[in-house]
Amino acid sequence: MNIVEIKDLSFSYGKQKILEDINLIIEERDFFAVIGPNGGGKSTLLKLILGIILVQKGVIKTFGEIPKKNLAKIGYVPQNTDVNIDFPIKVIEVVLMGHIGTKRPLFGYAKEEIMCAMGALAQVGMEDFAQKKIGELSGGQRQRVMIARALCAHPKILILDEPTASIDIEGQKKIYELLKFLNNSITIIVVSHDISIVLEYANKIVHINKRLTYHHLNKEEKERLNMAGHFCEVELFNILKGDHK
Repeated sequence: MNIVEIKDLSFSYGKQKILEDINLIIEERDFFAVIGPNGGGKSTLLKLILGIILVQKGVIKTFGEIPKKNLAKIGYVPQNTDVNIDFPIKVIEVVLMGHIGTKRPLFGYAKEEIMCAMGALAQVGMEDFAQKKIGELSGGQRQRVMIARALCAHPKILILDEPTASIDIEGQKKIYELLKFLNNSITIIVVSHDISIVLEYANKIVHINKRLTYHHLNKEEKERLNMAGHFCEVELFNILKGDHK
């Protein structure tokens, strides 16, 4: 099943063209990675898929419809979260924010919503930290909490923008192992600069720098891209570009 379909998409901010002639299909249970330089259009593409900004030219469909009709099916973990780590808020309270569409501010959260939040924390291995203050956690642990918050909405797609920024190598691997586990039941779309890690987990990868270069990564191709344990975005892009001449 095609989860996301993009056809002949172009987008500009004023006179500055950000995306040009983008065509893309993301299928059910893909682990889809988006790489490319800063300012290349990666975050803009995510915002268009999420319906945060409107399509100017071309077509985007999620689950066969325009994005705004299926927002409830998409979980989103932004690069910069809106949780102040100095604010004395508990982990469970952060996760409960994932129920923003159903919460009742005057009366708190329903028992079922609290159980759902605890279940989401269990999925990411953070249930034992539910009563901890968010500021007491490491960067990797906080990111797991943000993923749990997104999972509260029971999404069919989980979109993450630079999920391992400012997290050490060990923490990065733990996040991607978690995403690999979640990928058993939901589609993963991740924007990342962590090329060496992304190649271990993604089955499809695109490079975006205004235009899009696409590649499907099977086992043999991953081995071909494994340059003695070293990955370089320039080398990777040259390989992908060569495959599409």
